[in-house]
Amino acid sequence: MINKKQSLTLVSAVALSLSLSGCSVFDWLIYKPDVPQGNYMETQQVEKLRVDMTKEQAEYILGRPVLRDSFSDDTWYYVYHFKSGRDASITHKELIIHFNGDKISSVAGDYDLSAEFNTPLDQSSLPSVNEPDLKPLLPEVRPDAKPLVEELRPALKN
Repeated sequence: MINKKQSLTLVSAVALSLSLSGCSVFDWLIYKPDVPQGNYMETQQVEKLRVDMTKEQAEYILGRPVLRDSFSDDTWYYVYHFKSGRDASITHKELIIHFNGDKISSVAGDYDLSAEFNTPLDQSSLPSVNEPDLKPLLPEVRPDAKPLVEELRPALKN
């Protein structure tokens, strides 16, 4: 038979174990925000990079790097780190740009470069669009001015 002291000890032991494991049991109820850090870059941005681009052009396309080499400004690091609040998964991507003087010499990292990366800008051409004769788009003008639908109006009584 369980006496009052033993039942109180048992209840307090259960309460203590529930309070210690409460964080892990009810973890899905707690809101945890996503934590993005660094430079988020789209693949389209990285595909615009070309060899022999200047530093200003690279910064215009990608934004400011997270880290520049402190002893020489010839290496730029773009780092993106994302931690999901829901499942604690981590996404980590890096892009490292090496410059020779003021021009891009090579790019390494987790992003795919375009096939035209090794073609300098002065030798590549921008995609052209064959534009037809551009005429302003005006609505069609009907020859007769009468309405398309006759509206039935109730007669007014005086």
